Amino acid sequence: MDTKTEELLCMLLWACETFSRPTFRNLTESFEGWAYRNGFLRQLQRLEKQQWIERSPGKTGDRLHCLTEAGRLQALGGRDPEACWNRRWDGRWRLALFDVPEVRTADRHRLRYYLRSRGFGCLQNSVWITPNPVNEERVRLADGPVNVGTLILLEARPCAGETDAQIVAGAWDFADLNKRYAAHQTVLARRPLRSLDSKEAAQAFYGWFQSEREAWGDAMERDPLLPEALLPPGYAGREAWRHRLEAMAEAGKQMRAFDRL
Repeated sequence: MDTKTEELLCMLLWACETFSRPTFRNLTESFEGWAYRNGFLRQLQRLEKQQWIERSPGKTGDRLHCLTEAGRLQALGGRDPEACWNRRWDGRWRLALFDVPEVRTADRHRLRYYLRSRGFGCLQNSVWITPNPVNEERVRLADGPVNVGTLILLEARPCAGETDAQIVAGAWDFADLNKRYAAHQTVLARRPLRSLDSKEAAQAFYGWFQSEREAWGDAMERDPLLPEALLPPGYAGREAWRHRLEAMAEAGKQMRAFDRL
């Protein structure tokens, strides 16, 4: 997903009336004129084809778009934090063990990047772990030759007295993650509170919106969003998410008020 598409999806989410049925309305001039100038008509058409947004029926249907559930998930970065925290865990750890030759350094880096993006934690340089099923990884590996000396996926339970809390502490750096959430909270607190009654005010709000999205994405990129049973003491993610929802509701009011000026 390119940056402008991601940005538009996020703005749709921020402008929501409810979190399940967000809407995005014209703010000043005609929607078509504003969208044409900003290149958003093509974006909206592309999002409709991907079934990430849909037009609402009725006389305002040409100006009112709603995020689908798939679009909402994309706007959240592909993962719904609440759903991840509230999911049940079966008590099994999944491990990815690999031994990529030194001459294939680029392949090794790509594999580590992929595992991190999938929420795996690093126990050792070549031992990565997750509490989640590895269905997608299993499908990817099924199309290629089996080489257990290079890469193998295992399901396991600790058997020498290790606790799940110790595994979590060894696999993920939650101190660093909490710093990222703290940085996001700082950005969140800088939301411009003035009415969006001028171009300058709207630009300031949009600049803050971009900074907030980047700060949140920086935290989400490192957060494995573990099920509640595995969350360590002091984890800042759930509180940060609650504050973000509150800010989202207030920012949405500002954006909708702009429509009535």
